[in-house]
Amino acid sequence: MDIKAYIVLALILFTIGVTGVLIRRNAIIIFMCIELMLNAVNLLLVAFSKMHAMSAVAKASPTFASDAQIFVFFIMVVAAAEVTVGLSIIMLLYRNTRSVDVNFLNRLKY
Repeated sequence: MDIKAYIVLALILFTIGVTGVLIRRNAIIIFMCIELMLNAVNLLLVAFSKMHAMSAVAKASPTFASDAQIFVFFIMVVAAAEVTVGLSIIMLLYRNTRSVDVNFLNRLKY
């Protein structure tokens, strides 16, 4: 598959994520949209890594082309930890306020 298809797919995913963060008021939906944007960036990182590996093979130069894919793996591990912490915070806020509306949560700081 051509690299342009990966770029278009990542752009669509990132745009959906940004739109969700800007429009939605539910904290869980906003959290999911942030994860969608992170996965769009990971997709591009792996796609460009694959493109770089193919060009390195064509030039017959020895290179370790899976550096970006290992980096994406570590990003996904950190994102999994972020999900557990973020969802636990959202659950605590829901337990105290009975709402996950971001506008209602903004009033808690006063």
